[in-house]
Amino acid sequence: MGFDASRPKLAVMTRKEIEERKFRPARQEADDARRAVDTPQTSSTAYRLAFQDTEFLLREDLRPVRFQLELLKPQLLMDEARIDSTFVFYGSARIPEPEQAQARIDAATTPEQRRVAENLAKKARYYEEARKLARIAAQYPVNEAGCRHFVVCSGGGPSIMEAANRGAADVGAQTIGMNIVLPHEQAPNRFVTPELSFQFHYFALRKMHFLLRARALAVFPGGFGTFDEMFELLTLIQTGKMKPIPVLLFGREFWNRVVDFKALADEGVISPSDLNLLTWVETAEEAWAAVQAFYEDIETPGCS
Repeated sequence: MGFDASRPKLAVMTRKEIEERKFRPARQEADDARRAVDTPQTSSTAYRLAFQDTEFLLREDLRPVRFQLELLKPQLLMDEARIDSTFVFYGSARIPEPEQAQARIDAATTPEQRRVAENLAKKARYYEEARKLARIAAQYPVNEAGCRHFVVCSGGGPSIMEAANRGAADVGAQTIGMNIVLPHEQAPNRFVTPELSFQFHYFALRKMHFLLRARALAVFPGGFGTFDEMFELLTLIQTGKMKPIPVLLFGREFWNRVVDFKALADEGVISPSDLNLLTWVETAEEAWAAVQAFYEDIETPGCS
C-alpha cells in the first residue's frame, strides 16, 4: 500500500499525557475556597463547599453519608497499611492488670466496693493472657505479597483492650484501636498505633469493622459491651452471614456462671451444634494452638 497524503498524520502521544489527571484535586479546590473574598455572600454558610460545611454534614438528613464515611475511612487506611486480616480481642474495660489488683482492693471504702475489687482481682490474670496472646499473634510473618495477617485489634480502651495492644507493641508490631465516642471523657490507650487509632460515632459501624477482617477472635470476661459484640458475631456465624472463625472464650468458670449456654440448647432456642461455635481456653498457648488447628490446611492468602 502506498503513502496516502490525505490521511492525517498521528502525533506521538505519551502514556503520561493520556493518563494524567485533568480535573483539579479536591484539596486544591478546598484551599482556594478558604481564600475567598470576604463578602456577605461568601460569609454565608450556604456558600461553603458541602464537604467543608460541618454543620451541613451533621444534619439528620446526612446520616446515610456519615454512615458511608465512617465505613470508608478505616477501610481505606487499613488497606493502605496492607492489613489483610486481624485478630480481634473483646473484654472488660474494668479488669486490672495484676500489679494494680491489690491496690484497688486496698482502696475500697465499703464492703461492697471491696467485694467487687476482689472479684475483678481474680480475673487480673486474663490481662496477662491477653497480652501474651497478642504478642504471639503479632509475630505472624508478613506474606510474600507484603500483606499482614492476624494484626491485633481491640476497642482501644483500657484493661483487656490495653493488654492486647500492649502485647503487640511489646514486639514492635503495629496494632489497631477502635474507640467509640462516649458521653464521658475517654481516650485510646497508649499502646495503639497512632496511624491505626480510629474513633467511631456509630456502634454498628464499629462492630462491622471489628469483623470485616477478623480471622480469629478472643473473648475475655466482660460486661454489656462484650456480650453485645460476642453475640452479634455468634449470630452472624450461626445464620450463615459470616463464615466460621475461631471464637476463643477465656474463663469457662466466669462464662458458665453468667450465661448458661447449654441451657439455651436444652430449651431448644439454639441447636446443640451451635455450642461448637465456641472454643474454651484458659491460656494464650491454648488459644493460639486452636487458631493453628483451625487454619492448618489453609494457605495464607495474598492481599485482597
